[in-house]
Amino acid sequence: MMRLMRYLIDTILPPRCLICGKIVLSPHSLCEECFQKVDFITTPYCKICGMPFENQSQTMADFVCPDCLTHKHITRLNRSAVLYNDCVQNMVLAFKFADKTQYSKLFAKWMLTAFSDIQKQGIDIIIPVPLSYKRLIKRRYNQAALLAKEFSALTCIEADFYNLIKIRHTKPQAQMHGPARLKNIKNAYQVKYPERIKGKRILLIDDVMTTGATLKECTKTLIKAGAKSVDTLTLARVRKD
Repeated sequence: MMRLMRYLIDTILPPRCLICGKIVLSPHSLCEECFQKVDFITTPYCKICGMPFENQSQTMADFVCPDCLTHKHITRLNRSAVLYNDCVQNMVLAFKFADKTQYSKLFAKWMLTAFSDIQKQGIDIIIPVPLSYKRLIKRRYNQAALLAKEFSALTCIEADFYNLIKIRHTKPQAQMHGPARLKNIKNAYQVKYPERIKGKRILLIDDVMTTGATLKECTKTLIKAGAKSVDTLTLARVRKD
């Protein structure tokens, strides 16, 4: 019965590309032309932070970038699904600020393509990067929480949406540069129930990784509260110059 209903709905209202509106084969997807504009992150990339190398030699598959060689990261692994190019930027902005919440299903599927390295290490709980109450009321939803919900459904890993909270409102990170980003969010997060994450391997989810300042501050908070490890997974990543 459900298949018949789905068939009738698709016949009357066929699924369309989320970007251009062309008819596509499945809902929550892109047409071939729009899909070609998305740059997925594939090997070679840094095996720790996940930053893609411009040199595409396969001999670099297990390389570590200079930053990870000289700095110890508090996170275990960082991974992102796609590069933050013009096409992805437009989709992310629409997702965050224009109520295009239906993008979360497609984005979560993309993020699954970047999850294999982390999955091998083992994950116990998925936690989204939280918004402040002020920003949550203004936006009406947390885009990271929507991604975490869909990703939890795809992986059957429990998601905790209420433990990691933002305890003070901060200026948007997009308005900050360099050290100002770290200062802006310093001590902005808190774990409400440490006993729920003690000894757990956490997957921290957000939409975009730029400098990693937000993810780093959230990770510090989770580790301090007793988490065994924290890996980060984002939809998109800004490539460093």
